[in-house]
Amino acid sequence: MLNKNNLIKIGLIMVTGIVLAILNATLGRYQLRILNLAGIYIVLGLSLNLINGFTGLFSLGHAGFMAVGAYASALLTMSPAQKSVNFFVKPIVPFLANIEIGFLPAIIIGGVVAAIVGAVLAAPILRLKDDYLAIATLGFGEIIRVVFTNTQSLTNGALGLKGLPSYTNTGYTWTIVIITIAFMFSLRRSSYGKAFMAIREDEIAAESMGIDLFKHKLLAFTIGSFFAGVGGALLAHLMGTIDPLMFRFLMTFNILLIVVLGGIGSISGTIISAIIVTISMEWLRFLDGPIDLGFAVIHSVPGMRMVLFSLLLMIVILYYQHGLMGQDEITLEFVKEKLKRFKKKEA
Repeated sequence: MLNKNNLIKIGLIMVTGIVLAILNATLGRYQLRILNLAGIYIVLGLSLNLINGFTGLFSLGHAGFMAVGAYASALLTMSPAQKSVNFFVKPIVPFLANIEIGFLPAIIIGGVVAAIVGAVLAAPILRLKDDYLAIATLGFGEIIRVVFTNTQSLTNGALGLKGLPSYTNTGYTWTIVIITIAFMFSLRRSSYGKAFMAIREDEIAAESMGIDLFKHKLLAFTIGSFFAGVGGALLAHLMGTIDPLMFRFLMTFNILLIVVLGGIGSISGTIISAIIVTISMEWLRFLDGPIDLGFAVIHSVPGMRMVLFSLLLMIVILYYQHGLMGQDEITLEFVKEKLKRFKKKEA
């Protein structure tokens, strides 16, 4: 039997679906691209929030898992003819030359491959803590990029892959977004989610309560890597082209900005922040070009947009450390509490 909360959730999903259908029918290609990019960043933000926010592990190698998922899915969805066009310097490895599968299984396989890589990486480095863990994961991200640059017959090296099928659309992207959000809320309420948060708060106390620290950390890292791979696959087929330079630390920084700005550990905060950051990054593109103030012209400074976002991250860390939502979630009780406080202020 459906209770009140379940009915509200079903209603929200239906309303979201209707809104997305209207937007898909009315927005232009550029606006739809931004809408889908926002959805992809939600998936990526939630995947990093699971590792950094839920479990308290400071990981900086998310771009590496994205790269694994992006390349794995791209190589599976490209036609043999398109592969032969891309791999003109050195032929592609024979076992991938004639493989071509659908987008959905390719996304899942990309996520699974990223999860396996994440588990293999996590097994040795989860013995490290804090800054040492961050440095190790950052090094992994750079190693993956260098490996992909130098494996010509597998990834086409620095040339990258071009002409990827444009499979990423509003339907695929936002269905995966809704599934990811539902999974994260379910995980947070489960015994595993409670164990993750116990580890985040106090590892010694969590271990004394019988929680296997290594097992739960490994599980969090693996699940986060899976969704990072899924996000990377969606991004690859939205852009239509990928190369190793796409997956530098700057990509991880963008996702980390979303997590910190929204509130470390908050699912709702990550969703809101991902949408704000994605739209802002597009709206502020004029900062990378010349700016005419009327009385003077400021010459273009490439990267000025990211300087602004870096300053924003510093301000949030210094003066608003809990982000937009802290660790709160937008629930019916949360809304009621906010309305009560608002009414008291009005009175």
